[in-house]
Amino acid sequence: MIKTTLALLAISTFSLTAYAATPQRIIALSPHAVEMLYAIGAGDKIIATTEYADYPEDALSIPRIGGYHGIQLDRVIELKPDLIVVWQGGNQPGDIEQLKRMGYPIYHSEPSKLEEVANEMEQLGEMLGYQEQAHAAATAYRQRMLGLRRAYKNQPPIKVFYQLWGTPLMSVSKQSWIHQMIDHCGGVNVMAEAKTAYPQVSLEQVLLSEAQVIVHPDDHGSNSATDFDWQAWQELPAVKHQQIYGIDGDLLHRFSPRALDGMHRLCESLMTARSLYAEQDNNR
Repeated sequence: MIKTTLALLAISTFSLTAYAATPQRIIALSPHAVEMLYAIGAGDKIIATTEYADYPEDALSIPRIGGYHGIQLDRVIELKPDLIVVWQGGNQPGDIEQLKRMGYPIYHSEPSKLEEVANEMEQLGEMLGYQEQAHAAATAYRQRMLGLRRAYKNQPPIKVFYQLWGTPLMSVSKQSWIHQMIDHCGGVNVMAEAKTAYPQVSLEQVLLSEAQVIVHPDDHGSNSATDFDWQAWQELPAVKHQQIYGIDGDLLHRFSPRALDGMHRLCESLMTARSLYAEQDNNR
């Protein structure tokens, strides 16, 4: 009991309401938090979540109480949670502050690096009494991540443009989560030096980059990366050689164990492109 409370104090911001027992009623306010909780065996403790929390299949039956645009605070009161997992990047700051003022224990799930997914699973496992399952899940994640790095990191470099969005045209810099995946796959992110994590870029910048591969997420958005038609720009190697790959955005963008599935697909796409360019070089 004391160990659990100290762990929560160390890694979370919450009111000083007495913490009488291990949390049994969890509201998880992001899809990635839901996936983490299921991964450590605590999925059955989730009493509410947000839209797009659709994995694993059992998560589809969890009641929804809002999304990025806001949380139904009255439903939170009705549900009487003893832990709320929030995400600064996907929840309204005002909602998070209000939940704190209301006295709910709050855990901030904010992974920014691939390895932090494993760390958070272990933290959640410590708080919730799933230490063994969480350690096993974290260990498997770390081992797989290391294996992927070893398999792809030292492959011949290849220039990658990650098209985060179509209109406006947006990408990712070295400050982003996706950049880490590209780097671990042996790719060269052509927008790495942009000043913001998710920069808006011009078509001219992309053409000048001579990107050999374009990768974009396939996801829920209506104004997604697929809205941009590259076929008019055959001077770009990625377009000329048809090296444009769509990968499930849920795998690429969620801070969950499945991120490694997205990374694996990204690495394999870059390997396919490398093979094509190597064959063309050999035929010259």
